[in-house]
Amino acid sequence: MPELVNAVGAERRWWGVMPTLSAPIMAGIGQQMEQVGFEGCFALQIYGPPFIPMTATAALTRSLKVGTGVAIVGTRSPLETAYAAIEVDRISEGRFVLGLGSSIKSCVTGMYGEPERKLLTHLRESVGVIRYVIANAHKGLDPIKGEYFTADFEEMMLTPPPVRERVPIWIAALQDKMTALALEIGDGLMVHALWSAAYTRSKLPFINETLAKHGRRRQDIEINAWPWIAVNDDKQQAINDSRATVAAYSGYKEYEPFFEAIGFGDQARACQLSLGEHGDIAKVIGNVSDEMVEAFVTCGPVDEVLEKIEPFWEVVDSLCPMTPYRDLTLEQLTQYNSGLFQLVAAAKTRAGTAIPAPA
Repeated sequence: MPELVNAVGAERRWWGVMPTLSAPIMAGIGQQMEQVGFEGCFALQIYGPPFIPMTATAALTRSLKVGTGVAIVGTRSPLETAYAAIEVDRISEGRFVLGLGSSIKSCVTGMYGEPERKLLTHLRESVGVIRYVIANAHKGLDPIKGEYFTADFEEMMLTPPPVRERVPIWIAALQDKMTALALEIGDGLMVHALWSAAYTRSKLPFINETLAKHGRRRQDIEINAWPWIAVNDDKQQAINDSRATVAAYSGYKEYEPFFEAIGFGDQARACQLSLGEHGDIAKVIGNVSDEMVEAFVTCGPVDEVLEKIEPFWEVVDSLCPMTPYRDLTLEQLTQYNSGLFQLVAAAKTRAGTAIPAPA
């Protein structure tokens, strides 16, 4: 059997998603992740700031990295984002990864009430400001005048030095322009859950060409994928349980070009036409075939899932598997989350990197 390594020949790394629950439950999940051998975990922004659950997780664990997956950059000042990163990095003693995303107009403008912006331009500017503040707030900040952010910092006092003057910033992307931006300026690229193993593999030439264009080596950036995975010995049940999640994502008008490019444009438009409101999945779920589900969610027993996601490792350094989540009961969510722990434990055993359980 060939050595099981990631795209740069290093150990395969696994991340998970941390739900926001009571502290004792989060402690148990985080400590279980450490025992299984997860590299780290992320908190989602639905809809509060993801720094809060990651701060709690950092306080409840010893070695697990913590990250925002993602913090929507347009919902707060880049100054506040920079200080949130400094503080979580301090609490975690250098275990923090700042994951940023632009989200979509219907979210940032329609829900958070923020002004309409050019998303890529705003994200690029914000990353620059965040990096500048983290590295220099303890020394003193010069005025900034940007397209979206202007500040003179005259009232700011010096703050204590950060644990690290450069906190890793990973940028989430779905389509080519944002992917290219992440490859140009990010410390990491977080590819969208809609990127299947086959699609991710198909983007390898684009990734390599973009890195070369900006004079970067592949080792200069972490590529992290978020595949949807439904572990279930009853594969058809896994497909059925995943259908609502695929229907929900295909209902976003902003995602239509992506679905069109991979052959599911008609189905995506059918979901948009029927959906009206994003939350009413029952009206559109019938437009999502088994084939469409399996194009985006890897379903089945652990061994079958591991084989199907193997092509990811030709492109990525780490995986953050997620379960489908729309219209599932708490019991079903618990079952599928348990399946992810089984999956990672099996993968670590195959790779010979399993962490023994404490005595």
